[in-house]
Amino acid sequence: MFDQALTTALDFLELGGPVVTLLVALSVLSFAIVLVKFWQFWTLRVGRHGPVHKAMHFWSLNNRSKAHQSLVGQNGVLSALVARTMYLLEQRGENRDDAEEVLTAQAMQSIHRLQSGFRALDSIAQIAPLLGLFGTVLGMIEAFQKLQGAGSSVDPSLLAGGIWVALLTTAVGLAVAMPTSLCLTYFESRVANERMEMESALVELFNPGLQFSSQTDRGSSSFDTDGVEAPA
Repeated sequence: MFDQALTTALDFLELGGPVVTLLVALSVLSFAIVLVKFWQFWTLRVGRHGPVHKAMHFWSLNNRSKAHQSLVGQNGVLSALVARTMYLLEQRGENRDDAEEVLTAQAMQSIHRLQSGFRALDSIAQIAPLLGLFGTVLGMIEAFQKLQGAGSSVDPSLLAGGIWVALLTTAVGLAVAMPTSLCLTYFESRVANERMEMESALVELFNPGLQFSSQTDRGSSSFDTDGVEAPA
């Protein structure tokens, strides 16, 4: 059964030519990046902030020990930022300007880390349809060359066969681009939510009397990552 599947896959690659082979390689790369990002988001507890919210609740009640205990064993990017913020606030007291700069830099580095691989996914999502279209154009040129070489004895099936093989590359290109684009959009939304959580956490910790009723009421950004370029 495995041999049959392998043979079918090789026949498909041979039928589609080098363009389909390249698109399949891009799909494998995209799938690998997506798996790595899911694993990274899970291990860094992206979107799972229960212990952090609990710690900040204790902090607002001036129960420092329970606030720190709530973050013990948490390895998420938000929990690390909140834990360090609490530590620096306790150590530096009223001298908070330097602490805020350090924490803002840490938050931006965390966002930059979460954005790793986004550029590669974006490039795959953009170039896959273009490669598919390129393969279709090459296939159409080849089909019409065969049609011209046939002269007066034109076989319509020859043209039809060449056209559907040419269109195959476009279909493969779209099949690679669409799920890649959807995954990238999902990851970007998760990072945007994490950035908002970081912003609100810093604001709340530096302004103990300020509380947010919802995510949409969390005020202005304490740091800006719009200029942070997602690494490849």
